[in-house]
Amino acid sequence: MKPSLLVLAAGLGSRYGGVKQIDPVGMHGEALLDYSVYDAYKSGYGKVVFIIRPDIEKDFRERLFDRIARNMDAEYVFQTHESLLNAEQIKQSEGRTKPWGTIHALLCAKDVIKEPFTVINADDFYGREAYGILGDYLSKLSNDSTEHAMVGYLLKNTMSPMGSVSRGVCQVKDGLLQGMRENTKIEFEGDRIVSHLPEGDVYLTGDEWVSMNFFGFTPKAFDYMTEYFERFMAENATSPKAEVLLPNCAGEMVQKGIGTLKVFSTTEKWFGMTYKEDRDTVKQNLALKTKAGVYPEKLWEK
Repeated sequence: MKPSLLVLAAGLGSRYGGVKQIDPVGMHGEALLDYSVYDAYKSGYGKVVFIIRPDIEKDFRERLFDRIARNMDAEYVFQTHESLLNAEQIKQSEGRTKPWGTIHALLCAKDVIKEPFTVINADDFYGREAYGILGDYLSKLSNDSTEHAMVGYLLKNTMSPMGSVSRGVCQVKDGLLQGMRENTKIEFEGDRIVSHLPEGDVYLTGDEWVSMNFFGFTPKAFDYMTEYFERFMAENATSPKAEVLLPNCAGEMVQKGIGTLKVFSTTEKWFGMTYKEDRDTVKQNLALKTKAGVYPEKLWEK
């Protein structure tokens, strides 16, 4: 069974200052997301599903989706702050404009995902090795399997010199995830790395394994995600900013023994579009990879 690729592309890009999902960085106007989908396509994925906001649909189609859909099976679904909410929750969250986070996004796509799938962020470069590793693993799973997986990255390979980043810091034993917590503000402090947590600052070595939201799940995972989201909404429906995050849900899932997460590793160096200043770095890195023959000068034939 060929796995699918599920792309989280509904973010508001507040730190970037624009719709980074479709900002051109390639030699022929390709977005960073083009390269991610191309890597998945070359690694044997059968379909890509994008989660987007309704307000970017026109630009998204014209500047990205239509060319990808000419080359592989592709579709998209919408995520708004009212998606999946009941009437009472919509009333309680009146005035909120932003969606509810990554678990909310995944659940918006559960009706169109019928096979094991890989989750990625739209604005991160993961490297083709990661798609091959996870794609091969997922292709051997049944839809009811609870043996999920992820690709972990070394924290020091995922930092941005432009500002803070959000990373799921992992605890791993014997190749399996034991726990994970989303650290929403990790940054350099001189030559040290510090994570600003609600209970206080924690200094990190840089050799921690972190999640970049590169997960592999079977459709069975939607059952627990649904339960997790319902609990979240019961506590946070009136909050204007609270988000239900995939790393926290995945960490709780394994701690409760509801599923396992096999942790694959890669030494690939991350780059991405977190800040506007990152754009030139992304363009330079992609140009170097193209020159080295990793990518053709023009990604898509059509």
